[in-house]
Amino acid sequence: MRWPPPPDWPHADLSRQIYCRPHRWHVQETGTGDTLLLLHGAGGSTHSFRDLIRLLSQHYHVIALDLPGQGFTQLGARHRSGLEATANDIIGLCDQEAWHPSALIGHSAGGALALRLSQALLSPQGQPPKVIGINPALDTFKGVAGVLFPALAKVLSAVPFTAQIFASTSRTPQRIEALIRSTGSDIDLAGLSLYQRLIGDRDHADAALIMMAQWSLEGLVADLPDVDATTLFIAGDQDGVVPASVSDKAAARLPKATVVHLPHLGHLAHEEAPEEVTELIRDFLTG
Repeated sequence: MRWPPPPDWPHADLSRQIYCRPHRWHVQETGTGDTLLLLHGAGGSTHSFRDLIRLLSQHYHVIALDLPGQGFTQLGARHRSGLEATANDIIGLCDQEAWHPSALIGHSAGGALALRLSQALLSPQGQPPKVIGINPALDTFKGVAGVLFPALAKVLSAVPFTAQIFASTSRTPQRIEALIRSTGSDIDLAGLSLYQRLIGDRDHADAALIMMAQWSLEGLVADLPDVDATTLFIAGDQDGVVPASVSDKAAARLPKATVVHLPHLGHLAHEEAPEEVTELIRDFLTG
């Protein structure tokens, strides 16, 4: 999406652009206190944390960023959209800006990113940051799907006009509503409108395809027993994208992880019930 964010974009007044090789990052920063770093999922942006930013910044210093090429972050290198490269580039950004998060909050693919970052970043107390994963995507496709889906994403991301076609055919209100409902979540019309604008943007769609093509969880999944961060997974039992059982399975392999199930919520739990999710986060951070 073109810089700068329009005035009606959530928290546009907090937005700024930071160049840290190789990307020009879109960052929203507000509040005082311990630092929380918010990481959205594939195809998302800072907009998905619009209510969490407002609620959490009453007690914390909150930083939310758009992943490479998505939202308003300008992609600086097409080959650096995988999990490991993205984590390394965010580490470089944190070092440059002297950010020392006490906690990392990641939604979906952002949950995987938060766990990987927790192995490299240190809180002001010299400990790994705590990790909160909201419906974290921590499982790989099984069988034939595990071969075909990544391969298909690689092909689509390399074909000219694929992103333009996807964006133009997916941005109608009816398609957006059907897409969001397929996640098991029910969000308001304002939220649906934001996704419509986001998904309808060719550059954003292109970056999401590139990310999917390069994303691999195998290394992180193998390393889960070595992740020392105290971790909370918030799992929506109605999630139509990442089954809640994924959180249970991953938590069982982590040394310091617990899972809270939300029976009535889906993949976008933090957008459906921001107050409830914020309360769980605050209880975890202060406990």
